[in-house]
Amino acid sequence: MAVLLALASTGFASSPLLAAPISLVTRPPTARHPPTPRRAAPPAMSPLADAATVCVIGASGAVGNLVALRLSERYRVRGLVRTAASARPSLPASVELRELNLLTASAEELEAAVRGAAAVVMCTGTTAYPTRAWLRSREDDDLAGAVLRALFDRRAAVRLLDEAGYNTPNNVDDAALVKVLDAWGKAGGVRERFVLMSSIGVQRREQMPFPILNLCGVLDAKASGEAALVAAAEAGGFAYTIVRPGQMLGGPYEASAYAGSLFALEKDSGMQEVVLARGDTLVGDVLRSTVAEVIAQTLETGSALNMDFSVVNEKGNPPSNQELRERLAAL
Repeated sequence: MAVLLALASTGFASSPLLAAPISLVTRPPTARHPPTPRRAAPPAMSPLADAATVCVIGASGAVGNLVALRLSERYRVRGLVRTAASARPSLPASVELRELNLLTASAEELEAAVRGAAAVVMCTGTTAYPTRAWLRSREDDDLAGAVLRALFDRRAAVRLLDEAGYNTPNNVDDAALVKVLDAWGKAGGVRERFVLMSSIGVQRREQMPFPILNLCGVLDAKASGEAALVAAAEAGGFAYTIVRPGQMLGGPYEASAYAGSLFALEKDSGMQEVVLARGDTLVGDVLRSTVAEVIAQTLETGSALNMDFSVVNEKGNPPSNQELRERLAAL
């Protein structure tokens, strides 16, 4: 576990990809849901109507905040955050913010938070290894003690942290997603679209280097959550999109720098060419501003319905809006 904590401090903990190829033998992961099914062909493109209500979960995070900002130009945006003060400075007054902890919120509180949303965008996540991001609150500082009480059995440690309500992958990437899906279904109203920000490597978690990233089960948890989303979409009649970013870079961003295009936030970067591929197939880095722009355009264009796709950046200039829309439509 000491090794895991050391790795966490390097910054790899929050990365969707580890670059260092270390030989490792792992047991086959056991998911609580079956593997994410793949549909043969997506339905026709169906853009979300102007002024529709979009609920952005994780609107205070680096990507979620940009998604809420970008979508506010066209939709009624409701951002779910743990602390409104951390999100408000970068968002216009038209964005409604509601403080809610997905792990502790009651079913009734969550239903009220998503009621009336035609679309939900979920941009939550946690680190792959135990870090302070797993703490239940800013005042909670017993993470190391909880790990030690598990006698250095990493899977036992994670289970202990799950049960104690920490922000573990199982709680954030799986259980919280299932709670949101259940609440959205019970809230009533027309459900059109659910966009989930996930990660590359989820469907390749037995291929190097992804077993290293999955030491504490983050990819297993994401796979379980994804499968729950697909099952809920098929049962509920709404469309889903799973966006798989590579290792995310960039930010924090200044709201004053936004001028109608998220790509402009990275004007000094020479790595803004956008590469999209259906499925979990790409490897590489991606700017958070790129991920947010891609998510926003899936809703605006109605593209990438009922599928998962990967996104990374390569050397070059950012595509125009029309070019990006054509690439999304071609998936």
